[in-house]
Amino acid sequence: MEKTRAEALSEQIGRVRASDALGRSQGLTRLFEYLADPAQMAQTPREADVAQDVFGRALDLSGDASIRVYIHRLRRKLDAFYAADGAGESHRLIIPPGDYRLDVAPMSQAEAPRTPRARWLWPVLAAVLAMILANAGIWWAVARDAGPSHSLARLSHAPLWAGLGRDRPILVVVGDYYIFGDTGGGDEPQRMIRAFEINSPADLDAYLMDNPQFQGRYLDLDTYYTPVGATLALRHILPLVRQAAGRPDRISVITASHLSADMMKANDIVYVGYLSGLHLLQAPVFERSRFAVGATFDELVDRRSGQSYVSGAGAASGDRPNRDYGYAAAFSGPAGNRIVVVAGARDIGVVQMAEIVTDPVAAQRLMLSTKGQGEALYEVDGVGRTNVGAKAVAISP
Repeated sequence: MEKTRAEALSEQIGRVRASDALGRSQGLTRLFEYLADPAQMAQTPREADVAQDVFGRALDLSGDASIRVYIHRLRRKLDAFYAADGAGESHRLIIPPGDYRLDVAPMSQAEAPRTPRARWLWPVLAAVLAMILANAGIWWAVARDAGPSHSLARLSHAPLWAGLGRDRPILVVVGDYYIFGDTGGGDEPQRMIRAFEINSPADLDAYLMDNPQFQGRYLDLDTYYTPVGATLALRHILPLVRQAAGRPDRISVITASHLSADMMKANDIVYVGYLSGLHLLQAPVFERSRFAVGATFDELVDRRSGQSYVSGAGAASGDRPNRDYGYAAAFSGPAGNRIVVVAGARDIGVVQMAEIVTDPVAAQRLMLSTKGQGEALYEVDGVGRTNVGAKAVAISP
C-alpha cells in the first residue's frame, strides 16, 4: 500500500532520530527537532524564527550567516545518512532550497544522495592524511608483531597488569583531540583550530551560543587527531594487551572522545595518550591522584608537598634538549573493573612511560610498593621528540 506523504515524512523522521546521523552536535539536534515539530511543519519558519526559537538569539541582519550554515550542515548530515545506512529507504528527508522546513521525497525522484566534497575539504584531508602517514609505520609494526612470547606472558602477571582482561574484555582508549574549522569570515574554512575548552561538536555549539560573533565563522569539520606519541606508545602496549586478553575478539580500540560511561563499566580500560586527552577518564584519575593539574596539563602539582612539575616539551623546537613528565596509574573502576593509565604531558613522556610499563624489570619495580593499585610520575629527558632517559619522581598508592 502506497504511503501518504505525511506517513513517509513521519517514518523518515523516526529513522533519522533512531540513527546516529546527526552525531553529537546539540545544535544540529535542536535544529532537526525544531524542523520536525508538527507545529512548525504546518508553516515555513523564517530564518529569524529559527535563530530565536532554536538558538535563543536575535538574528543580526547585517550579514549573520550562522543559521544558513547550520541548515547546510544538516543537509550534509542527511545526505550522508541516505548515502549509507538509509540507502535502502523508499523515501528520504530533504530541506528544499531556500526553505527552513523538512520535507520528504521518494528516493527514485530525489537527487542521489552523496557525501559532499566541498573544495575546502581537500586541505583538511591532506592534513589528516599527513598525520595518518606519519603513524602508518607504527601501526604496521604493531600489526606484524608476532604471537605471544614468554616475556609477554611473564609481564602480564606483573603487579601493574595482573588481572587485566581476566573477567572482562579490554578496551584500549587512545587520547585524541577535536579540531574545528575557521572560515576567517569567508565561506570556506581557512585553517583548523584546536582549543582545549572545545572538545566536541557539542562543546563547539555551546561556545557559539555564548559567543554569537563567531557563528558562521567556526565550523564543525567532524575531525579529530591523535598525537604521534600516543601511536608510538601503542607499539609497546598492544602486544601486551593482546597477551592479557587471550583472544583478539576480547580487545577493542577506540578514541577517548568516543568513550562512554557504559563502556567504562563493562570493560577493563587501558588508556594511552596525553594527560590532556583523558576526557571522561580525567575525573576518576585525578580524584584518586596525589597530583592535581596546574595552570595547564603541562603542569602537575603534588598535593602533599606543593612541588610543581612543568613539562617543557611543548615549548621545545627542533632537536633541542627538553624535559617532559610521564605518568602511570592503575586502580579499580566503577564496576570493579581494572583501569590502567599510561600517559605523558607530551610525546616523549607518554613514549617513555610505555617503555617503562612494558619492561619486565621496570614494571615489576613500578607497582611492588603499591600492590598493583597506585600511580607513578617520572621525569623524562629527551631531544626533540626522542626520549633518552627517565627517573622516578614519585611512586605511591
